[in-house]
Amino acid sequence: MTEPQPSMLEVNNINLHYGAAQALRGVSLKAEVGKVTCVLGRNGVGKTSLLRAIVGQKPVSAGSISLGGTDITKLPTVERARSGIAFVPQGREIFPLLTVEENLETGFAPLKRDQRTVPDDVFTLFPVLRSMLGRRGGDLSGGQQQQLAIGRALTMRPRLLLLDEPTEGIQPSIIKDIGRAIDYLRSLKGMAIILVEQYLDFAQELGDYLIVMDRGAIVYQSDKANMDEAAIKRALAI
Repeated sequence: MTEPQPSMLEVNNINLHYGAAQALRGVSLKAEVGKVTCVLGRNGVGKTSLLRAIVGQKPVSAGSISLGGTDITKLPTVERARSGIAFVPQGREIFPLLTVEENLETGFAPLKRDQRTVPDDVFTLFPVLRSMLGRRGGDLSGGQQQQLAIGRALTMRPRLLLLDEPTEGIQPSIIKDIGRAIDYLRSLKGMAIILVEQYLDFAQELGDYLIVMDRGAIVYQSDKANMDEAAIKRALAI
């Protein structure tokens, strides 16, 4: 009998503080390869703090985080990137004065020299980027900048992709493109994906596992097959 494979990411009972304020309270979750784990909740409930804890931007005050079975709780952010974690932050945070091509190449930083090429998948998923390689990032529309931010993350060849509200302020046609891209990346079965989202419809469409947070804690979680939509809506309304 073969041993079960560990989840790509395991977050175990973490707390996180900003000074005296507690942002995360005993949060535990798993993210599996080939699956999309959606984290839902209103503004200010701890969703972004959870992602910051995973990438190492904020140290946890209790609990542990492991990637591929290796404890990364105390690793600095750059080492987590080298381990295969890519983060697309809320607000995109592309470099406005760099060209699209230069923005994509910033994803090379954690890679070995022989891996420093932009994967074909980036242009397959977001063909507009190929036609704009020489344009400055700041000249792109909000939706195009979001595609660029995801493309930059994919250039890192991640094992774990974190997306913080990628549909925020984006026109509907590009939301559909981003949804198709996430669905395609899941189908490759090469990475785990955590999607932080406010729109329940988008999360339900893409999520294999849904988690609702409130006041820094998880108040509901379920896989897609056993999801109770009424219970999720109640949790979101807390």
